[in-house]
Amino acid sequence: MKLGFVTAILPELSLEQVLEVARAQGYGCVEVMCWPVGKAERKFAGVTHIDVSDLSQAKVDEIRGLCAEYKVGLSGLGYYPNPLDPDAEVSKKAVDHLKKVILAAEKLGLKNANTFVGRDWTKTIDENWPRFLKVWKPLIAFAEDHGIKVGIENCPMSFSRDEWPGGKNLAVSPVVWRRMFSDIPSDFFGLNYDPSHFVLQSMDPLSPIREFKSKFFHVHAKDMQVRQDKLNEVGRFAFPREWHTPRIPGFGDINWAHFMGLLYEVGYDGPVCVEVEDDTFGKTLDGRKKALEVACKVLAPYF
Repeated sequence: MKLGFVTAILPELSLEQVLEVARAQGYGCVEVMCWPVGKAERKFAGVTHIDVSDLSQAKVDEIRGLCAEYKVGLSGLGYYPNPLDPDAEVSKKAVDHLKKVILAAEKLGLKNANTFVGRDWTKTIDENWPRFLKVWKPLIAFAEDHGIKVGIENCPMSFSRDEWPGGKNLAVSPVVWRRMFSDIPSDFFGLNYDPSHFVLQSMDPLSPIREFKSKFFHVHAKDMQVRQDKLNEVGRFAFPREWHTPRIPGFGDINWAHFMGLLYEVGYDGPVCVEVEDDTFGKTLDGRKKALEVACKVLAPYF
């Protein structure tokens, strides 16, 4: 396993500067954000550290040279839109760009591209399923053709009014995963597992690791604090933003010794990338770097 971080937390830095931060703090890899260049559609989105729309061989060589210089690898490329958006134009743009991310991963000699399955949040899982199959069967076939494993993050994407009630990502639980992997059986279709999203849903974050160990392509290390005092005031059916707080590893409700121990037990040997959405250290660049520094010190003993 290699310890890394998700580059979305450093949007104002160049890729070289991100790699410099990683090396200085002791990280061995980074998951690089590859959103289309332009305005972000939400917080932590819209970050472009590699522009996949025009990735020439010269640019590939430059990126590989930087990784060699700073001795920091790329765990994979990340792009997290809603490929099943009910707006056909939005959906098509997401799918088209995701294909570019997959092609870029191949050019860079990587194994992983990470994303969301997506969802029409106004419909049930069953109602979404025919469109899921229509969109994702050819996408996974495309990934297979280019030798790239697609890791689906298990975030519910259901935090605020515009995502209510179903959220914007289908792949939130083992019941859904079994159905996904049964209907699209492929060695190139798996998970970018984030345990914090199980905490959000009152689920045991260690519970899926043994069953889905072969589908763990990539792991996000983010913690979660459920605020019982807030829940006592607003109840579970209030928007989650009212009663939960994303934290860096070690600052929330996950037992990281048990989590890492189980990853070792099942033989997981892929990346574990810290994802910072925690404002504990402030929102400044120095504060976000500090969050990465502390998270690294929490997790480094397990590597």
